[in-house]
Amino acid sequence: MIKSLFSLGFGILLLLFSLNVKADIFITDSTDRIMVGKQLSVLQADKELTFGQVLNSNAFKPNNSEVPNLGISPVSTWLKFTITNKTSSQRLLLDVAYPMLDEVELFVPDTGNTYSSILLGEVKKFNTRKYKHPDYIFDINVPQNSSKTYYLRIKGAEQLIIPISVNKPDTLWQTLTTENLLSGIYWGAVLIMFLYNLFVYFSVKDKSYIYYVIYVASVGLTQLGIKGFTFQFLFGNYPDFEQKSIVIFASVGGIAALMFTKSFVLTAQKAPKSDKVLSAIIVFLFIAIGLTLIGEIQAGFQVMQVSTTAFSIAIIAVSAIVMRDGYGPAKFVFVSWSIFFIGAIIFALKDYGILPFNNYTSYTMQGASAIEMALLSFGLADKINVLKKEKEASQAEALRIATENERIIREQNVVLEAKVSERTFELKEANTELYKTLDDLKQAQTQLVESEKMASLGQLTAGIAHEINNPINFVTSNVNPLQRDVDILFDALEAIEETGMSDAPVADKQKKIEEYKEEIDLDYLKIEISHLLKGIREGAGRTAEIVKGLRVFSRLDEDDLKLADINDCLESTMVIANNLLQDNIKVVKDLDELPLVECYPGKLNQVFLNIISNAIHAIGKKHNGAGGGELKISTRKEEDNVFISISDNGVGMDDNTTKKIFEPFFTTKEVGEGTGLGMSIAYNTIKKHNGIIHINTEPGKGTEFIIELPVLHRISAAV
Repeated sequence: MIKSLFSLGFGILLLLFSLNVKADIFITDSTDRIMVGKQLSVLQADKELTFGQVLNSNAFKPNNSEVPNLGISPVSTWLKFTITNKTSSQRLLLDVAYPMLDEVELFVPDTGNTYSSILLGEVKKFNTRKYKHPDYIFDINVPQNSSKTYYLRIKGAEQLIIPISVNKPDTLWQTLTTENLLSGIYWGAVLIMFLYNLFVYFSVKDKSYIYYVIYVASVGLTQLGIKGFTFQFLFGNYPDFEQKSIVIFASVGGIAALMFTKSFVLTAQKAPKSDKVLSAIIVFLFIAIGLTLIGEIQAGFQVMQVSTTAFSIAIIAVSAIVMRDGYGPAKFVFVSWSIFFIGAIIFALKDYGILPFNNYTSYTMQGASAIEMALLSFGLADKINVLKKEKEASQAEALRIATENERIIREQNVVLEAKVSERTFELKEANTELYKTLDDLKQAQTQLVESEKMASLGQLTAGIAHEINNPINFVTSNVNPLQRDVDILFDALEAIEETGMSDAPVADKQKKIEEYKEEIDLDYLKIEISHLLKGIREGAGRTAEIVKGLRVFSRLDEDDLKLADINDCLESTMVIANNLLQDNIKVVKDLDELPLVECYPGKLNQVFLNIISNAIHAIGKKHNGAGGGELKISTRKEEDNVFISISDNGVGMDDNTTKKIFEPFFTTKEVGEGTGLGMSIAYNTIKKHNGIIHINTEPGKGTEFIIELPVLHRISAAV
C-alpha cells in the first residue's frame, strides 16, 4: 500500500515536473533529431528591439505549429527556446533550414547572465560560415543533464517559414545529404530539359522553345535559391544580389511562363480577353523586378507572390478555355500546371501546419515542378509532331494541286499554241503599223524641233536686224554731211592753190585766203568733220560688238564641249533679246566672276533666250506697257557649281502650270505665239549638262528660274 502510494506520488511529481518544463527541448541518446517548432516562444514587435529589451520582455508567446509560419515583417522576429541535454555528449547542432533569411543571429548564454552572439545570413559572405551549407547551422553546447535558454533573431524580406531542429551531428549530416540528393535529382532533370529544349530551339527556331528554356532556367535558379545553393555556389561574394535573386528569378520565370502560354496556346487568337489578363500579370511581374532592383525587396516579394499565384490560376483557366474549344496542345498546359498547382497547395499546407513537415511535403513543389516541366516538354514535342503532320498534309495537297495544274497546263498549252500562232500574226501586222506610226512620229518630232529652231532663228533674225539697224543708220546718216564737208575742203584747197599760184602781192594773197576761210567757216568745218568721224567710228564699233555677240550666241549646232564664260553667254543673249525689251522694262544685272564652265555654249544660249523671252512675255501680260516691269539676271558660284538666276515680276505661275511647264507642247501663250517646245528643249538641254532647273514662282508676283550647272561636265546617262 505504501509502495503504491509512493508510486502514485512519484507519478504526480513527474507530471507536475513535465507541466513546468513543457517548453523545454529534451534530447536524449535515443533521440537523433527534434523539430522544435512547438517548443518555441515567439516575440514579434512593430519596431526593432535590442537584445536587452528582448531579454527582459514578457511578451513572448508560445508557438503551436511544428514549422513556425511567422508571415512577413519589416523588423526582426525573436524566438526563445530552452534545450535540456539528456545525452552522453554535450555537442549538438541547431539547424535553421530556411536559407533565404537576410539575418540569423543566435544569442548563446555564457557564464553568469551574459550572452554572446553569432550572426549569419545573406547579409554576410558565404565563406564566413563555419559550416559550408545553405542552412544556418549553429553549435549548441549544453552540458549533460543541464539546460540552456537561447534567443534567435531572424529577419528577411520574404515570408518567414522557419523549420528549426536540434540534431546530433551525424544525424544532421545524413539528413542534409539525403535532401541534397533529392535536390540534385531535381536540378539534374532541370538541366537535361534545359539543354535538350535549347538544342531543339536552335533546330526549329520556334519562339515557344526559347520561352520554355528561359522558364526552366529561371525556375531552376529560383528553386536553387530557395534551397540556398545559389548563395553557396554562385553569388557567395555578392550578398546584395543574393537577397534580390529569388524575387528576380521567380519574376523572370513567371514572365517566361506567361509568354510561353501565350505563344504555345495561341491565346491572342483563341482567348483574346484572357490574353489581356496574362499581359497585365506580366506588367505586375516587371513591377516586382523594378521594386526589387531599387532596394524595395519586401514590396517586390509581395507583388511577385501575388502575381505568381494569379498567373498560376490564370494559366490553368486559360488553357482550360482553349482546350474546351478543341485545341489539343492546351491539354499539356492544363495538366502540367494543375499538377504544379496541387504541389504548391501541398507545400503551402505543410507551411501552415495542416500537413506534416517531412521530405515528401518539403519536396512536393520540386517534384510537381519537375513533372510540370516534363509535361510541357512533351507538349512541345507533340506540337512538333502536329506541325510535321500538317506539313506532310500540306505537301501532299501541294503535290496534288501541282499534278492537277500540270494536267491543266498540258491541256491549255494546246489551246495556247493555236492562240499564240494567231496572235503572232496579229502582232506582226500591228508591229508593222507601229513601225510606220513610229517613223511618222519621228518625222513629226524632227519637224517640230526644226519649227522651234526656225522660231528661234526668226527671233534671232529680228533681234539682229533691230540691233544692227541703229548703228548702221547712225553711220549712213553721217556719210552725206561728211561728203559735203569733204567737198568743201577740196574746193577750198583748189581756191587756196589758185590764189597761191597767182602773181598778186603776198599781202593780197594772204588777205584773199583769210577771206575765203571765213567764207567757208573753216574752224566750224573741222569741228563738224571730227564729230561726224566720231559718230561713224562709234556706229562701226557697236556693229562690231553686235557681230561678236552674234558669233557667241549663234553656236546652236555645236556638238563639242567647250570652256565658256557664262556671263559672256548671258550678255550675248541680251543683245539678241534687246529688241523684245520695251522702254518700261528695267534690266538689273548682278554677274559675279565665274570660272569657265565646260558646256555646249550655243545650246545654253538658246535656253537663256527661251527663259528671257518668257519672262518678258510674263512682264508684258502683267504691266501691259504701263511701266514697273523688271527683269533680273544674276550669277554666282558655290563649290563646284555655278548658278544662273533669271527672275521677273510678271504674272507668275500657279501649281498646275508649274507642274506642266517642261512638258512638250504645253504653253500659256495664245495660239500662234509659241510652239510649247521652248521650255521642254531647255529642260533637256540642262539635263544633258547634268544640271538642274529650279523654279520659284507665285501667281501675281513673278517667277524665278535658277539654273544649276557643274563647272566640269560629269558623264552620265543623260548625255
